[in-house]
Amino acid sequence: MKMVDVSIKFETIREATAEGKIYLSKETVELIRNKQIPKGDVLTASMMAGMMGAKKTPEILPFCHPIMIDQAFVEVELHEDGVYAKSFVRCIGRTGVEMEALTAVSAALLNVYDMCKAFDKNMIISDIKLLSKKGGKSDYEEDLSGLNCAVITLSDSCYKGEAQDKSGKTAIDIIENEFGGKVVDYTILPDDKEKLVEKLKSLIDKVDIIFTTGGTGFSKRDNTPEATREVIEKEMIGFSEAMRIVGIKFTPKSLLSRAVCGIAGDHTLIINLPGSTGGVKDNLRMIAPLLKHAIRMAKGEKKH
Repeated sequence: MKMVDVSIKFETIREATAEGKIYLSKETVELIRNKQIPKGDVLTASMMAGMMGAKKTPEILPFCHPIMIDQAFVEVELHEDGVYAKSFVRCIGRTGVEMEALTAVSAALLNVYDMCKAFDKNMIISDIKLLSKKGGKSDYEEDLSGLNCAVITLSDSCYKGEAQDKSGKTAIDIIENEFGGKVVDYTILPDDKEKLVEKLKSLIDKVDIIFTTGGTGFSKRDNTPEATREVIEKEMIGFSEAMRIVGIKFTPKSLLSRAVCGIAGDHTLIINLPGSTGGVKDNLRMIAPLLKHAIRMAKGEKKH
């Protein structure tokens, strides 16, 4: 058993709304309305219980991440047949707040039950559900299904057969088995700028995405960014910036990457990935969900 690793996710505004109801007898409803429940004001106390429930969610549910809640409120309404509760929770974080919203409603309704149990033996808590959520990967994430991809590994030692290409194979595995893309071309090249330029040009508009691994460092043989810039028409600065910024969470050495991302031809994306398997995993999983959208934009489709 383990918590989900959200370290690679982007921090975004996360929101969730939930609702639920506890069904009461008419007599209990009247007691609440007339503030005759000995323990106090049921509606006010239930709103407070709901707020506490939202904040205490990680202490109750073992796999929920502790998060900094930026806003939360709970509304309770007295109906003719019971008490209705609705919650709203917002944060800026890497994981959603739907469980906090659901726990807030549950706590509010449980508090009604606790305060009224001496007067009503037939109370029913029901209809607890999530009404809406936004801000997570479901708002923007897409797979790579239907896209043809190419993987090019730049490595003198791998090209000579002196080492195994682990980074390229890792990229292929993630593209095909995690995101549903199809790798139609896989090539290992030496760290030679002209050979890479030639290969990139041969793939433009024949595949949707070209992923390169390696050759983004500072040595004289690291020419991947230069070759990429020679063939792209527009640079996708945000992708390369994000890979460096998010990468420093794992290793400050990510700032040493000179990786470039851009668009060539009508719609082919070229993505420079690091030469390490760890770097390939982290960066590819981070940017892959946005690549299909980038291709639509490159094609000039209106849906942005």
